[in-house]
Order: sequence, then structure tokens, then C-alpha cells
Amino acid sequence: MWNREILYQVQRTQVRKLGWPGALSKSWRAAVAAAFPEAMVTGEESLVAVCANHEKDRHVLATAVRGHADLIVTSNPKHFPPEALKPWDVCACYRADYLITFYSLNAGVVVARLEAIARKRKRTPEQHLALLSKSVPSFAAHLAEAVGWDLPKAGF
Repeated sequence: MWNREILYQVQRTQVRKLGWPGALSKSWRAAVAAAFPEAMVTGEESLVAVCANHEKDRHVLATAVRGHADLIVTSNPKHFPPEALKPWDVCACYRADYLITFYSLNAGVVVARLEAIARKRKRTPEQHLALLSKSVPSFAAHLAEAVGWDLPKAGF
């Protein structure tokens, strides 16, 4: 789930840090919003002031609370200390840990989806996993070892 600010932050990251063209980022946002309209949370603004986590990510916790989420998946769990989440009955974890747990629960689904995405992008699953290793290295290493794949070096 997300709110408008979270989607904006994702778009900004896609363009500024990942080098996505602006049109692609806008297209992604429109596609996500159309595919998952139920994931858009509103009315979280009133909770931001009472959230005790890191100031820059209080809107994320407020969105999770308003949307009745149990878990925040993040690249920065330090912004979500357990003592700030406990009153809301919410937990936070690294995105790689989430993916590793998901893989342990249903390895076949994870591998099948990775293979399908790789095919769509005209890559081998190993090449696609190597690209993912840039943002979730521990997940990529875990999956590669589990399925016996050797990940190619950059520049394939």
C-alpha cells in the first residue's frame, strides 16, 4: 500500500537515482495505480504527528496504520525502530529479508515469476537476478545459491 507522497518518492527515485526516463516513471505510476486501486491509502495525514519513528518516514508509518498493514518493507529499517511501531502493532523488515522469507514459503512461485519477468525483458533468469543483486544483494545471493545459478558479472 501507499499514499500519494510514497508514490511520488518512488517516482523521484526511479528518475534521479535509477535513471528512468520521466515518461517511463509516469507510466509505471499510472499502471500501478490502475492495477491496485485498493492499495491507495488516504486520510493518513492526521496520524503523522503522533508517529514516533524517524521524522522523514512518519508518513510511511501513518500510511501503514491507516491501511491496516502488519509489515513495512523498507531499505531503511533504522527509520522504523520497534518501540515506535509497537503501539501500532506494526513491524518493519529489510526488503531482502522479506523476499527471502517469501522464497522460503513458496520457492516455486518466486522462481517462476523471476523467469517470466526475465523472459519478458529478453534476459536469462540469471541475468535478471544479477540486476536485482544491485538493490537486494542478499536475496539474489540466497536465491542463486538455492537454485544453483552462477550470476553473470555486470555488462552482459
